[in-house]
Amino acid sequence: MAPVRVGMQASVTAPVTEADTAEAGGSGDLPVLASPRLLSWAEEACCDAIAKELADGATSVGSRFEFQHLAPSPVGELITVTATVQYVDGKLVRFDVVASHGDERIVASGTITRVIVDSTRFLRRLR
Repeated sequence: MAPVRVGMQASVTAPVTEADTAEAGGSGDLPVLASPRLLSWAEEACCDAIAKELADGATSVGSRFEFQHLAPSPVGELITVTATVQYVDGKLVRFDVVASHGDERIVASGTITRVIVDSTRFLRRLR
């Protein structure tokens, strides 16, 4: 395993479906992409960017989200969310995230911070 490093990147591409809308998800009453769903895709891209470099039994958990949803996306629109590692300090990893429509118009941007943890120890804290 190589260490997590600046520049590592991954993308998630998905079409907006009825189930992804604010109306369906309870975060509004319009049939457009819901911010929580967009943030979920952004976190998925972050996880994918570093997953191969994590030790066995390790994962990352979200700890901070600074996210601007800048433009609406209708059902059927193809969205690509790209996460790029911009900072690493031990177990803390900060990502720049950009979401765009298929025509490259920016839909959202922000910064997501995740912390690398040992899965077993993390789950023990729940007891």
